[in-house]
Amino acid sequence: MLIDTHCHLDATEFLQDRSEVIERARHAGVGHIVIPAVEAGNFEEVRQLAHAVPEAVYALGIHPLFVPQAAQEDLNRLEAALTANIHDPKLVAVGEIGLDFFVPELRVPAMVDKQTRFYEAQLDLAVKFNLPVILHVRRSQDALLKGLRRRPLIGGTAHAFNGSLQQAQQFIGLGFALGIGGAMTFERALRIRRLATQLPLENLVLETDAPDIPPAWLGTKADVTKDSVAKGAAQQLRNEPAQLCRIAQTLAGLRDMSLNDIAAETTRAAYRVLPRLATLC
Repeated sequence: MLIDTHCHLDATEFLQDRSEVIERARHAGVGHIVIPAVEAGNFEEVRQLAHAVPEAVYALGIHPLFVPQAAQEDLNRLEAALTANIHDPKLVAVGEIGLDFFVPELRVPAMVDKQTRFYEAQLDLAVKFNLPVILHVRRSQDALLKGLRRRPLIGGTAHAFNGSLQQAQQFIGLGFALGIGGAMTFERALRIRRLATQLPLENLVLETDAPDIPPAWLGTKADVTKDSVAKGAAQQLRNEPAQLCRIAQTLAGLRDMSLNDIAAETTRAAYRVLPRLATLC
């Protein structure tokens, strides 16, 4: 069995064919799909979707890209939603939360301060409710680690990790597994591919981030010409959880292991860092 530890199954890109997407994931051997919320406005949507799909579970949090338009009331709504659903076995984490220092608008001092305030408030909620976190990590590894070190061990997943080996080891030391997905499938992604082979497999989990971060074989926006758009090739840009099997095969090739062993080890890692998942077996 494979576990997609990060998939935005509620995204509008899946509006027209979500049931077919789910069925393809099943046929590809995906046994669990973790759906993280990104803003207060979709807390209830991801909860309902997780309960409508047997394989799905969910997390509640405010994504750093949604922090600019968020207010204190959104943090209050998050706390209320966690309180209301804390005994729901399908609620597995607080997420997606974190810091984003890639987007220029989010790097201005006022927005860095606001991001940090929202990130730390959500870490405190994770501690309060004894839940792991799903972290958004984009050029923000050291700042995220600083917030984690000041709190009791939380653990969880560091989504789409692309930091250094030293930073990876620090996250692992704090109880995290690192999310590996479509970016690893590009031969030019040298840092990610090195991490995928250097780190203990027990500290890696698989993810798609669907509909985003499509793997190499789906192409990129730069590959889509006017002719290919006319032929419908633009549809290939959408990632989906069924791609997880081939992503796992890529990891198996990099590590010279069997697909079955990769699936078993990454599943164990997901159960360890998201322990409520294990209760749904």
